[in-house]
Amino acid sequence: MTTPRQRILDAAAELLAKGGREAVSTRAVSAAAGVQAQTIYRQFGDMAGLFAAVADETWARYLGQKRAEEKRDDPVADLVAGWDLHVEFGLANPALYRLIYGDPRPGDPSAVSGEGHELLTGILRRVAAAGRLRLPVEAAAPMVYAASVGATLALIAAQSDGTLGAHAELSRNLRDAVMAAVLTEAGTGGVGTHARALKANLPAVADRFSPAEQVLMAEWLDRVAS
Repeated sequence: MTTPRQRILDAAAELLAKGGREAVSTRAVSAAAGVQAQTIYRQFGDMAGLFAAVADETWARYLGQKRAEEKRDDPVADLVAGWDLHVEFGLANPALYRLIYGDPRPGDPSAVSGEGHELLTGILRRVAAAGRLRLPVEAAAPMVYAASVGATLALIAAQSDGTLGAHAELSRNLRDAVMAAVLTEAGTGGVGTHARALKANLPAVADRFSPAEQVLMAEWLDRVAS
């Protein structure tokens, strides 16, 4: 049997999806979930807490889907698919996406430091290990993040004013431009690319080096890559 907490979360998520943030009032959620208003405050503290819980639950489902999608042998294919999935999530959940990316909560991990960022950097490390990353992971990650979020917010705005069709190629064009900036063609990378690939592969041979040697080798490879 569904708990009152879950009924409240489901009701709030549905109201948010259908009517935006303005539709999620205490009265509306109470009626939709079949609970008293005080139950919402007892479970979530206030409406801000409810919004945060809705965002967390939906975001967790999205990250679970993202992990499931990232099972390809080619990490570059994972990177491209991750971009597309991100944009699809935003267009399918515009109000929630704005809540997550446009209304950060003090004290919470940001989109550039939380679990989503860890997934992105994990893919980029695999790309680097395959010798396909033109930039350091630390430089490529914020570029991919900023561009994908910007594209998604722009498309959400176009979707809301009925001009999405005129911007159908925006995400693909921007994605391809960013990929061209951070990736190299297979087998064409220079010394820096090979140094980044070697650094990304160090964990696989970490048992052959002392911790001090690992730090020193990583520092040398960073110098070569730069």
